[in-house]
Parts: sequence; C-alpha cells; structure tokens
Amino acid sequence: MAQCVQSVQEFIQDSFVPMVAVLCSEDAERVTRKNSLSFPELLRPFCRLTSEGHLRDPNNQVVVVKGLRISVTGINTRPPQTPEMHKLLSQAVSVCQPPEGSPANVITAGDYDLNISDRTVKASVPWYSDWKETLTQLSSSKYYTATTPWFETYRENFLQSMPASEHEFLNHYLACMLVVSSHEAVPTEQFLKLSQEQHRIQHSGEFTHPKWFNPNTLKYYVLLHDISEGDEQRAESVYEDMKQRYGTQGCYLLKINSRSGSTGADEQMPDPWSQYLHKTSIHSPELYEDFAVSNAVENNISAEEDGLDPSIRDGVSETHPLQLDQPTDAGYPSNNVSQSVNNVDVTRPEKQASVTSHTTPTPRGTCLTLNDHDHIRQFIQEFTFRGLLPHIEKNIRQLNDQLVSRKGLSRSLFSATKKLFGGGKVPEKSIAELKNTAGLLYPSEAPELQIRKMADLCFLVQHYELAYNCYHTAKKDFLSDQAMLYAAGALEMAAVAAFLQSGAPRPYPAHYMDTAIQTYRDVCKNMLLAERCCILSAEILKSQTKYSDAATLLIKMTTEDSDLRSALLLEQAAHCFINMRSPMVRKFAFHMILAGHRFSKAGQKRHALRCYCQALQVYKGKDWTLAEDHINFTIGRQSFTLRQPENAVAAFRHILINDSKQSAVQQAAFLREYLYVYKLWRELEEQVVAVANRGTVPITFQPSQCCLNSQTDNLRYPLAVVEEPIIVEMVFRNLLKVPLALSALSLLWKFTPKDFSGPQGSTVGETITNEKEAASLKETTALNGIIDTQVIPEFTISPEETKVARLKLLPHKTGELHVLGVVYNLGTGEVDNSEGSLAGDLMCVRGQQNLEIQGPRLNMTKEEKTSVKYGPDHRLDPIITPPMPLLEVFFINFPTGLLCGEIRKAWVEFVNVSAVPLTGLRVASTHPEFFTFGSATSDLTPVTPTAAEHCSAYKTVAMPPSVATVSLVSPAAFGVTSSDRPIVAEIPLSQGVLGPGEALQIPLWLRGPDREGVHEINFLFYYESTEKTAKLSHRVLRHTAFICASRSLSVKATASRSNTLHGRERESEERQEGEDKNGSMLVFVDVENINTSEAGVREFHIVQVSSSSRQWRLHKCINPVGDKDSKLASRERGKLCFKATRCRAEEATSEKYTFADLNLGNEQIVSSTTPCADFFFRSGLPSEPRRGGVSTGGASQMRRQSGTDEGVTNIVKKCSEVELDIIVLWKAYVVEDNKQLILEGQLHVALQTIGKEACSLSQKEEAQEMVLLKFKPDVPPPVSKPSLEQLSHLIKTCLHYPESYDHPFPQKSLCMVPVTLMLSNCSLAQVDVIVDLRHKTTSPESLEVHGSFSWLGQTQYKLQLQAQEVYRLSLKACFFQAGVYNLGTPRVFAKLAQTSAMCETSQQSAMPALIIINSV
Repeated sequence: MAQCVQSVQEFIQDSFVPMVAVLCSEDAERVTRKNSLSFPELLRPFCRLTSEGHLRDPNNQVVVVKGLRISVTGINTRPPQTPEMHKLLSQAVSVCQPPEGSPANVITAGDYDLNISDRTVKASVPWYSDWKETLTQLSSSKYYTATTPWFETYRENFLQSMPASEHEFLNHYLACMLVVSSHEAVPTEQFLKLSQEQHRIQHSGEFTHPKWFNPNTLKYYVLLHDISEGDEQRAESVYEDMKQRYGTQGCYLLKINSRSGSTGADEQMPDPWSQYLHKTSIHSPELYEDFAVSNAVENNISAEEDGLDPSIRDGVSETHPLQLDQPTDAGYPSNNVSQSVNNVDVTRPEKQASVTSHTTPTPRGTCLTLNDHDHIRQFIQEFTFRGLLPHIEKNIRQLNDQLVSRKGLSRSLFSATKKLFGGGKVPEKSIAELKNTAGLLYPSEAPELQIRKMADLCFLVQHYELAYNCYHTAKKDFLSDQAMLYAAGALEMAAVAAFLQSGAPRPYPAHYMDTAIQTYRDVCKNMLLAERCCILSAEILKSQTKYSDAATLLIKMTTEDSDLRSALLLEQAAHCFINMRSPMVRKFAFHMILAGHRFSKAGQKRHALRCYCQALQVYKGKDWTLAEDHINFTIGRQSFTLRQPENAVAAFRHILINDSKQSAVQQAAFLREYLYVYKLWRELEEQVVAVANRGTVPITFQPSQCCLNSQTDNLRYPLAVVEEPIIVEMVFRNLLKVPLALSALSLLWKFTPKDFSGPQGSTVGETITNEKEAASLKETTALNGIIDTQVIPEFTISPEETKVARLKLLPHKTGELHVLGVVYNLGTGEVDNSEGSLAGDLMCVRGQQNLEIQGPRLNMTKEEKTSVKYGPDHRLDPIITPPMPLLEVFFINFPTGLLCGEIRKAWVEFVNVSAVPLTGLRVASTHPEFFTFGSATSDLTPVTPTAAEHCSAYKTVAMPPSVATVSLVSPAAFGVTSSDRPIVAEIPLSQGVLGPGEALQIPLWLRGPDREGVHEINFLFYYESTEKTAKLSHRVLRHTAFICASRSLSVKATASRSNTLHGRERESEERQEGEDKNGSMLVFVDVENINTSEAGVREFHIVQVSSSSRQWRLHKCINPVGDKDSKLASRERGKLCFKATRCRAEEATSEKYTFADLNLGNEQIVSSTTPCADFFFRSGLPSEPRRGGVSTGGASQMRRQSGTDEGVTNIVKKCSEVELDIIVLWKAYVVEDNKQLILEGQLHVALQTIGKEACSLSQKEEAQEMVLLKFKPDVPPPVSKPSLEQLSHLIKTCLHYPESYDHPFPQKSLCMVPVTLMLSNCSLAQVDVIVDLRHKTTSPESLEVHGSFSWLGQTQYKLQLQAQEVYRLSLKACFFQAGVYNLGTPRVFAKLAQTSAMCETSQQSAMPALIIINSV
C-alpha cells in the first residue's frame, strides 16, 4: 500500500478526537467576521496542542496525553447527505492530482523499475520506449516509496464526514463554547441566553441532532474582546465578574484584532487557515450550508442509503417548474431557531456560489497579529487543560463508580478486568448464527451504553488499555443481547485500542475487525461503517508489513455500489502487492488495471489514465501482446478524452505497427477498418466529383493518391505537379556489424520534356538524365533548372540497423519522369583522426543501386494463372503536369471535445499557396450534420474570431416571454432540397476565385454529435484550376478530426390531443376556422440532465423551446417560469407543457416549414436562421407522407382508397399522426481554468404519433442498431388492420354546460339543464357516429359521489360527419335533487362510412364533466 505522510498512530488519533460545539452571539460573530472567518474557522489551525496534558484514571494513575487535537464546529453543523457526500468526495479526489514537476517515485521490484508518479504518463507510455533510461535520469536513488495523496484526501474527508450514530459516542459533543463579545451592553445576560439556548437544543426533545455525549455537557464561557475598538478595562472588569460566576476554569477572556484591516495592509502575515479551509468542502457548516442553498435550487435530489440520514434542506422561497418541493427538517437546529445558533446566515441571497466555484481567494486574518495567534493558541490550551480534560476525567470516574455499583464489581473496572477475563470464555457465535437485531436500541441509561461511553472517553484521551478492557466487556454484553450494530462497533474499537497500546501487550486482533466489517456490511447493511473499518484495519496491517492480508481486505470491500471507493481500494491493494518482501509485480499491474477501469466508471479520467500507464510498465515488452494491446487501446481512448490527441495517436499507432498476436477474427476486423477508411475517402471524392460534374462521375475518374506504396494501385502512371516536390522514401538496412557512413546520397533519374497543353502531350525535347553528373559528383545548373535534385551530405547507419532516407526531387518542367536508382559514397562509420582526411577519402567509394520494382502477380486470365507473370508498377514513373492550385486549410478555435448537441462557432481559413488561381471549392464529409458554413442570408458578424470569442453562436433578439414568434423558412435556403442530408457543400469565394497567395476566412458552426463517445469526422476539400487540363482535372485535401462527445441532456416529448372544442355560434366559429377548426394539442417536453460532470458542467438552463413543422406550431407555454431560465443540475429532470395549434391556411405549405419560438427568458433565439435551422435540416427532414397516405386536402383521394385495407389503415393512422419537430435550446455553465464559460446547444425530437413518446436522436439510433440485428423477411409483411387503440381516436368529444345551476326544487321537482355535446371528426374521411345515452354509472361508489340523473329525449343518435367536421348535438339533462353530477356518461361509437364490414368502435371519452345543482 502506498506510503502516507502521517504514521498510522497519528492517523487513527486524528480520526477520533474530542468534539466541541460553538454557540456565538451575533456581535461576537461580527468580531470574527472582520477576518473573513467564523469563530470555529478562527480556531481551526490552533486546535492541536503542542504540549502534553495529564489526567488520572479511576485507579489514580497518571495518563499522559500527547499531541491531542480537538475538533471545534458550529452547533448546527450537518454531515453531508449521500448525494452531496459522493459529489464532494469525487471532487476531492479529482482535484488532487500528482504535482507537475515533482521528483519521480521509482519502486525497484525484482527486475522492474516501476515509475509511480505524475511522470508515469510520460515515461511509461509506448512513445517513450526507452523508459528505464528516462527513469535513471530522473532520480539517482534505487528505491522510492510511492505516495497517493488523492487517497489520503479521500480518507480524511470521508472520516471527518461520518454522521453521528446512536451506537457509539466518539463524535458526540463533549462541550460547548458560549462566545459573547465584550461590546455587548450586558454580557452576562447574553451568556445566560446562550446557555438556555444550548440547554433547549440538547434537552427539549425538538432536535435529533446534534448528538451530545452526556446530559451534563461542559459549558465554557468565552468573552471575545476586539482590541481595535473595544474598552479593554471594561472587558477585564466583565471577565473578573465571570470568574466569580463560572469559576476560573470555566471561562476565558480572548483578545483578538490587534490591528484594523487597513493598517499594515502591505505587511505579509502568515495565513495558517488556507491549508485547513480548502478541505472544508464537507465538514464546514458555512461552506456546506452555502452548498445546500445553491443545491436547493440546482440539485433537488435526496436519498437514504449507506447508513446516512435522509436528505435535509432548508426551504428556499424562489422556485421554478423544474424544482420539486422539499420540506425542511426539524432534526437540526436552523436559523429559525435562533440567529445565534449557527455562525452563518444560510438564506443570504448574495451567497449563492456553489462549492465548485472558483473565485479570487479572500484574505483571511487581516486584523490579527502574531500576538493574536499566540492568544488563540493559549486559549485552546487553557480550555483543554483546565476545562475539557478535567471534565473528561470527572466523567470517567463517575461512569466507573456507576458501573461498579450496578454490576457489583470490585473497586474499579480497571482492577477487575483480570477477574472478568480470566475465567471461562463465552463461545462466540458466527455471524450466520446470530439473529439480525441491528435495529435494537438501548435506553440512554443502560449499563451496556455506560461501558461504551467510558470506553470512548478513555480512547479519546489516549488511555488505550482501559479503553480496550471496556470495549471487550461491552462487546460480550452486546453479543449476548445479539445487538449486532453495537457489537460490531465494540469489536472495531477494541481492535484499534489493542493496536494503539504502548508496548503492544497483546497482538492486534485482526479477526475482530473482520467480524466487524462482515457485520456492518451483511447484517446492518451499513457500507459507511464497513468502509471506515476497512480503512483503519488496512492501515494497521500495512504498518505491521502484513501486505497480503491488507490487500485481501481491501479487495473484499470493492462492490458495485461505489466506483470511486472501489477504484481507490483496488489501487491501494495494488500497492500492497508491490510492497511485499517478494513483490508480486503482475498482481500489482492487474489490480491497477482494475482500479483504472473503476476510476473511468467513476468519471476520474486522469486517475484512470495514470493507473493504466503504470500497469503498462509491467506488460510492455514481455510478449503479452493481447494485454498490451488492450492497455494501449484504453490509454489512447482516455488520452483522447482528456484532450491529449498526440498521446492518443501514439498509443493507437502502437497497436497497429507491431507484430500482432491477435486472433484472425480481430485481425480481420482491423483490416476491414482499414479498407473501410480507404473506401470511405474514395466514395467521398466520387460524390463531390459528381456534384461538380452535374450529377455524373466522368468515365476517366481516378481517386487521388498522394502517397504510393506496395498496397496501392500502381498500374497507372501517378500524376505530379510542376514546381511541387516529389519525395521518395527508401529503407536502408546495414547487414554488417560495423557502422556504415553514406555521403552525397541522391536519386538517379531520366526525364522527357512534354507539352500537355493539348489533348495529347507532345514531346518538346530529348530525354535527359543525371547519371553522368551523379557518378562524378558534378552539379550542373542546367540540370537543376529542369529537375532540382536534393543531395544528403551524410547518412550514417549503425550496425544491423534499418533506417529510412527521404530523397526529394523538384521538377521545373512538364514531362515524364523516371526514377532510376540511388547513388552514394560508401565508407566506414569509424572515425580515426590520426590518418587525416586523405585516408578518409581513400576509404570511400562511389556506389549505385538501381531501383526496379516488381509489380503484382497477374492472376485474371487462364494464361496468367498457368504462368508466372507480373504486372507493371509505375510508382517511380510520375507524369509532371502543368501548374495546379495548392490549397492549405487552417481550423481556428476548433474544439476537440463537445457536449452532445453543443453549438460552437469556429473559423476556417483557406490559403492558396500556389501561383495559380483556384475555383470550385467544395467540401464533402462523412458527418454533414456536424458542421455548417451557414446559409446565403446568414449574418456573418462579428467578422473575426477574436471579436466572436465571447459572442453567442446564435442570432438573438431581446424579447420577453410571450406567445410564440412565428416565421416561414424553406429548406432550400439552407442547401437542403430532399430528404437526404447534404453531403457536399459549396464554399463561396469572392467572384468565384481564390487568387495566388490569397486567403479566405469564413465562420464554421459545429454541433456536437448526439451520441457520446469519440467520433471520427472526415473532411474532403475539393478544388479545381481555372484553366482546365486534360491530365489533372481537380485536387483534393483530406482532413480527419476527432471529436469527443460528452453527455448533455436527454429530451423526451409526447403529444396529447386536447379535448377542448369551442362552443361558439357558427358565424364566430367561421371567423376562427383558420386557427381553431382542427383543434389543438398539448405537447409535454421531459428534459433530464444526464451529464456526468466530466467537462466541469455545473448546470443546464433551458432557455427556449422551438418547433418546426408544415402542419403544427407551438403556441404558448402552459407553465411559464417568469423571467428566469429553467435550471437543471446533475441528474435533475424537468417537465414543460406547451399548447400547439395547427398552422394557418396561409402558413401550411408543402415547401416551407413554420418555425415557432417560445423563449423562457428575456432573449429569443431566432431558430429559423443560421445555425439553428441549418442543424435542424441537416439532422434529417421529417418523414414525408407515406405512400398511400394523405396530404392536406386529399379527402377525395381517401374516399377512393377507403375501401381497401391499406386505405382504411392509412386514414386511421392519419388521425393520430402528427408531424411536429421540437427543438430544445439550452445553455450550460462550465468552470474551466478558473473561468466560467457559457456553452450553448440544441437537441431535436421528432413527434410523429399522438400519445407515443419520442426521444432524442441517441435513443433512436440505439434502437435502430438493435433492429439491424434481426433477419429481414424476404417478402414485405401484409398490411395490418388498424388496432382498437387507433380506431378509438376517430372522434373527439367535448361537453359544454354551466358549471353550476340554481333551481327551486320546492316549487319545481324536475330540473332540466341544456347540454351541448361537441363531436369533431379527426379523420379526412366520412365517419358514421352513434351516440348512446342509455349508459349509466352503475358502481355504488360513483353514485355516492356524483348521484344519478337522466337524459331527456332520444336515447340514441346516428350521425354522419364529413371530413374534419365539428358537429354540435343539443341534449337535456334532468335532475331530481340538488347535488354534484357527472355528465360524462354518453358513449360514442364510430367507424369509417365506407367500411361496411367493420363494426363501430368505442371512442375515448373526455375527463369527468362535473356539474353542481343548487337548490334555491
């Protein structure tokens, strides 16, 4: 296990310390707040005593207390609940990383030198092959011990956040400091108020927390004097009066603030609080309550698990629709109890920053001098030596006397232990035999608890021998009662006390700890206590060099409920294996891999990468290629996630370049991946060439190849461009065991000049070669004017080394070039200066090697198969074509990681680095939905990346929340002309040309992929020359970008048909026909924050919900949130409800889409412009009406088809079909590099069927992948008949009636009320309707509630409704007495008029229609 800074004894002593509460008056709190500190924070750095304390045990023996530390906290300090605890522990581990630049920690274990530090990431990954040499340079010593400060931080925060429990008293308050300022008018009265307040909190029974050690709590009265503004003589007078009242050992005068905040501002004073307060994210009442306040709005999550109390929150007055109601808990004292109970105002509106916010640190202790520091240190010493320790000593004696009298023991328990333990032992039962009585509670005065109290008091003052005896006695009593929680606690502390006894009179009882852990975990189901027990026991076993036992214990505690805990414990187990006398290196590596996996699941990517890199040191170079490939793959993936693309590429490259021992299946997968990538680029080029040539690919088209090797198609002559270099890469291998020195290394070539301006290239000169000049080492200007040949002056090859040389030719003329071979001077690589340079020249000879490449074997025809023939390989025979443009592309502000759906504005710069103008610039991509250059009408301001750095990527206008803003847009305006995504985009150039040396910079909007993970985005840029040439028609530039997409929001939407129908007169209705004839519907949008906080996202704000459709549009928000955005913290979910109406007649067109924007804040994002509309259309157009379906106004066609099953099905489906796309626009607040950034994005949901939930794209894609695994039938399935569910949506009903009706029953016994039944045909065909009024409620429960009534007139109506007709049926209801009645009893049946064979289907009825009949 990794070495810790503290010794085990110091660690355990600091884990269990006396607890002291603080209760301050308001004025005293004001005095300490001058230093930006509360009173408990003021004392915290001075709470460790520097001198020894003494007390006497019941046998009057002196007990020496060394290095005692006390814990001073506010009286209402609350332990964090489970969600906050997990979050804060994760944050503590994440922040604590190996420091950059620290010395390397190297463990020598057998044949391994393992580097365990921050340099592991650099020294052990594949691209640092010679890591042993690197480690040797990093340190001169052979042995270092690794430290893991992140585990120590986790351990410290975890132990200090343990909630107080009923079965132990170690973290119950022993004393309470009552602090009053000397500036008070009557300090003694204030002391009395605080004393009464403390008594009420402890004894009134109103509060379950905090916990108190015993009823007679020590009250220590502190008079706080502000030297800078108080009267010192008056303070001394008050203090003298206090000593008379409370005794000299019960009070103290503390003088602070010797200087004002302004004086000595330039003087640098020590800040002892910084090293303590940065760790207070869990146990500081001030910081925790600020965290609770912010989370009351941002994170309404509560849970009860792992033994923690239920989540506790103070009420917050400000709410929003995404927030759940959270009651306050009276278990803790709050600010409503008394303003002085806590040292901070929880509900201050200005203090809303969460724990994770990074702000400029506030200077602390500005009014304190070094003398004030000494005053505080002396105060703590006086309080402990003269107040706390005597109080503990008195309580130990009282408890001992009570136990002796109750149990009939001898004079003291201490002297009776041998009698108690010397006799026959009570056989201990196994855990399986014991009954689960974990919930058993003892009364507070029970003798078993008094023994436990005495044991805890002795343990806190380091009297470990007496503590062990008491724990042992209590353990027996608890086991006999089968009180398992109490027994486990006694076993745990008995083992710790036995270990801490000086001189080690007895061995450490590890089996006590094992039993305690098993009881906590399996019987009590309390993982917090089991984890504490495991951490303590592992530290003790490690200190005794029992690394194997410690590792076993740590591994047993790894469970599925906490990835972070499991990762940390597995890492510690790995260090145990490496620290054994015979280091188990492979077990170390294996468990580091397991730890890395759990770190990754816990969101700790950096720690995961570190673990895998450490494990790689063991597996690397040992021919364990499968394990090495897996580790390298994971390192590459984690490096990419952490935005380390170079490291990721190197790790992935390592998998591919070495000899693979993978199975044939795996190798085939790698090969398919390679072929897929090659085919992908070819297809992209074909698509863009087809677009450039009006939809057809020329017969002469050949894919561009910029690099030729033995795997490429070399049957044709490659094309090169004049004035552009040709590089030949050659591999030299020295077969000798002595070094070789090559000099004057260059290529041999021959060249035939040709003119390619015509269709057939004509020879314009004789063939030229450089063979003679290269052999004689003569350079001629004439040859260099045709082909400039590079000469490498020196090229040394070590013995048996393989080395690559890159030789360059630069053609200046067009023609045919043939590379013939290579020439060089060959000499030995040995240096001997004694013979002089002449001898070196004599030992050097001119050498030449011809390059003749054998092509692939021909195997197509019968003749080729029966003989051995090889085809040509023209790699070294390029044709030099006339000048062509050469494009370079630069991406500016291009991200490597995005949230799913995040919109980011980047810039791309195109530079023509040639002397020829270019035109026809286009780009094709495998992921066209990932980017857009905007529409032709998009606003391009701001025009530079610097100006756009802090601007929104969207076009926004100031607009208070109201009804939806509507605009009509055609997809063609955004380059979308069909349902297919636009794979090829044309880039606009000034006058269609980019001249030589010119640059063009245009904006580029990016949208994060909808699925999380690493995505490979391929760009292919296509361009042409303004002068057409026969040889080279176009050129391409390829670029691959890797984008890591992290989770953002999950959006689900549902459409429900509204049952509201307007009961107006026909004239009024006709005026409203365009808007309300076809009714409206409700749209529910369910948004969940599924981000795992990997990118530092604090919260999401839903700023706007927009819609796009040709039929429907959002009209207004049903639950408006005022002028504030809807916030979603981690794992929060919110639901929004909107009313949607059909588009007006002038809006409903087949070409244009209606965009409707409903902003929830004061700023509207115009969704119908770039980039929102671009990405909406690029994500795929809504589904077109299916074949046989109906378009608007196609009722006659439906009537013709309605006789067929397919027509009926289509008509019925159309009743419940809806074509409405929802666009959710959000903002996310991220803290990065101590700066808060605002990210923005959009998610799309396509609603297609009423009542059917639609999800965002990620869920849809996953579902599609699952479908692809099924076998498809050879024949299409038969047309299915519509279901009863679908048939029940043909008619929509609504009742219109007065809500209440007054009738004089004594004069008229019958009351008749007119009721109108509205019937709306939702289909585009005639429907036969039957209205049956004979149905009555028969259940007695309904009769008791609503009563019985009758319908007058006809009991059944038969109607025929035309397509989308609304019919009003007048009815009369008759009532016999006053009461509440449900009018929703009519039953409606319907069927399509043309389907005679089909029976009527019962239609879905509306909600209960209640009417109140009053008797007057």
